[in-house]
Amino acid sequence: MNRSPREVVEDVRRMVAGEGVVFGDLFTEDGVLRYPFAPPGTPRELKGRNAILEFHGTASAARSMFEIEGVDMIVRDTDDPEVVVVEIEHHGHSHGVRGPYRFRALGVVRVRDGEIVEYDD
Repeated sequence: MNRSPREVVEDVRRMVAGEGVVFGDLFTEDGVLRYPFAPPGTPRELKGRNAILEFHGTASAARSMFEIEGVDMIVRDTDDPEVVVVEIEHHGHSHGVRGPYRFRALGVVRVRDGEIVEYDD
């Protein structure tokens, strides 16, 4: 049985919360992850599960800069049954600023056959 877009983005929330979900594993082999507002030096688009796994494998080292205390998620359905809009917010303590932080991200996620085909973050 294929998982719904809501079920798949729940795994994204679990990944953010550090519950052992590997982000790249949620994508199709040719899935696309886009960061339209990527900072300089960061790719704006990653194509393919392997590229996503590689990028997030090295980027996960930055996770040690944060102590995540909570992750909240709001999911909004769209007219397209494959697409949801997800808002994920996490908060806790940042070692970089030596104090509390709150970070919110918005994503448009297309899921087909239980895997992410496109994720615009």
